[in-house]
Amino acid sequence: MGKDFEGVAARLRDAYSGSVLPPLRDVLEPNDADGAYTVQAINTRVWKAAGRRIVGRKVGLTAKAVQQQLGVDQPDFGVLFDDMEIADGGVIPPGRLIQPKAEAEVALILSADLAGPDIARADVEAAVAEAAAAIEIVDSRIADWKITFADTVADNGSSGMFVLSPARKALTGLDLWTCGMALEVNGALASLGAGCACLGHPLNAATWLAQTLAARGEPLKAGDIILTGALGPMVPIGPGDSVRATIGGLGAVSFSYGKEGA
Repeated sequence: MGKDFEGVAARLRDAYSGSVLPPLRDVLEPNDADGAYTVQAINTRVWKAAGRRIVGRKVGLTAKAVQQQLGVDQPDFGVLFDDMEIADGGVIPPGRLIQPKAEAEVALILSADLAGPDIARADVEAAVAEAAAAIEIVDSRIADWKITFADTVADNGSSGMFVLSPARKALTGLDLWTCGMALEVNGALASLGAGCACLGHPLNAATWLAQTLAARGEPLKAGDIILTGALGPMVPIGPGDSVRATIGGLGAVSFSYGKEGA
């Protein structure tokens, strides 16, 4: 008897109403990448049919420590939809998220498609129109973040929302390896990091993504946004918090998480 991937996908969609689920062990073994991406693809298809528009992808699990924690040796990816983006300085409605955490990242915006079997880092670099500072607000439909690799992949890479800085920079002259990152919550320093923490370099993460998606027949396209992965530890946030990230060479980006009744 086949695994009920459709049922798991429906469970995850329903959880966006604010509920949480136990880990998905009844259908997905912890490292079942194929099954987990099948579930993610089902929900991507359902959401696209409902009118949501894909604007890019996010890379997760770029830190070696997190990979070791989940027992995997590669990153993962999730889908970015247009309704996940919030404007710089914007306020996220309090009921929109369940158990959010914030992490600062380098975002890349493409000016060319990335298709074909032999995509190299130089190809990715040539296809990037500009870079921006970003905050990804990750979220999980799995209770207490008790996730395995399969849980997070099936749950669209534990995605929530994201915000990009209005300032955009060309890659020329930009140092995305040693660039420092500082993430503040309510004015207090909460997370520190650097570009090299993201799979050795944000362009490495983007190259892995481009190769992986091209092999799946879903290549990245001109205009796509890539969130390349966290530059430092993610930080739990709650209603009323103000979050600001500054990345060397890219500037600052911020958002606030709204309070109930405010």
